[in-house]
Amino acid sequence: MSNRALLEVIALDVEDAVAAQAGGADRLELVTDIAADGLTPPRETFAAIRAAVDIPLRVMLRTSDGFAAGDVDAVAALVRAARELRAEGAREFVLGFLTPDGSPDLAAVETVLAELDGCAWTFHRAIDRAADRDQLRKALADLPGLDTYLTAGSAAGVDEGLPVLLAEAARQGEPGYRARILVGGGLTLSHLPRLRGAGIDAFHIGGAARPSGWGRPVSAAAVAEWRAALG
Repeated sequence: MSNRALLEVIALDVEDAVAAQAGGADRLELVTDIAADGLTPPRETFAAIRAAVDIPLRVMLRTSDGFAAGDVDAVAALVRAARELRAEGAREFVLGFLTPDGSPDLAAVETVLAELDGCAWTFHRAIDRAADRDQLRKALADLPGLDTYLTAGSAAGVDEGLPVLLAEAARQGEPGYRARILVGGGLTLSHLPRLRGAGIDAFHIGGAARPSGWGRPVSAAAVAEWRAALG
């Protein structure tokens, strides 16, 4: 089995996607409106990126800022978006919703999953805002397709969340802890030795792939630096 770590890069458009693949990204997370921390991209954007690169794409399913799924109409819009993206060939997704008390919104998640029909998906950083991370993991453990948690260990980022990440990595394989840990959110190269030493093998970057800021495209050279650091 390969020891190569997975490097996932946020892509907003074709230019980002091509540069990320050239730099050595293994997978892309496709979003739009990064000011809202990433919303569902148009199906046309997905189709253009899919035609431009040949690495896996995980597509965000999120229609508004925050981690609430919204009302019945908002959930219906998520289902429509999922259906349209699947019709374009999307097979991997990113989603995650909480209720106002910080519990996982199982009703909303299961409604969307019914449309995904077993596709692989990541529960995103809503876990870092959950009232009880352990309870959330166990509540979601048997949902079809869930194979990854995107997390910094804390809503404040990896600096504060590192102890949680290391503790959860130590529980890998237990009920609720079988999904892969994908670390992202304030992740820096200096965090990698401790995370890799704990057995964590998947990493997610956005701003770190854009040294000139979010107003500029992904830098293939910046991605290549991360690829080299990860091995």
